[in-house]
Amino acid sequence: MDPRVKDVGEIRTEFLFDIAIDLDPRLDFGAGPIGRRVLFGAAGGTFEGPRIRGEVLPGGGDWALFRPDGTMLLDVRLTLRTDDGALLYMTYGGRYTTPPELRAAMADTRERHLVDPSRYYFRTNCLFETGAETYAWLNDTVCVGSGYLIEGGIAYKVFQVV
Repeated sequence: MDPRVKDVGEIRTEFLFDIAIDLDPRLDFGAGPIGRRVLFGAAGGTFEGPRIRGEVLPGGGDWALFRPDGTMLLDVRLTLRTDDGALLYMTYGGRYTTPPELRAAMADTRERHLVDPSRYYFRTNCLFETGAETYAWLNDTVCVGSGYLIEGGIAYKVFQVV
């Protein structure tokens, strides 16, 4: 092993919040030179955890890119308003991979939220920006999320990397 490699310990996480995002009807830009671009616009939603809670404001969304192999590359920007009025800018990328045998079930917008999330891979890496002093600690926090489909949208369980 390279002698410069150090043991920095295991990566630990702490639960930050659950977030449910209601989605507008998708806008499909079609197949472009690097894949099929689709906008999943945020229509609203809520988030809640032990230290922070509030609402997802309309106007953000996921400018997703679908690769030819079916994996979706996430490019999300959201505005969150905490229950005490602070605004948070939340961004995240990630990967949403559906196995070929699930793609037909996942295409059914009325039933896809019933598919067990353990059968697909939906992970994100979240960052925040805010000028609110109460939540300034989020500016230096890296988070990870595990996503799943819900009726009318998507949801994530978000963890702070400590």
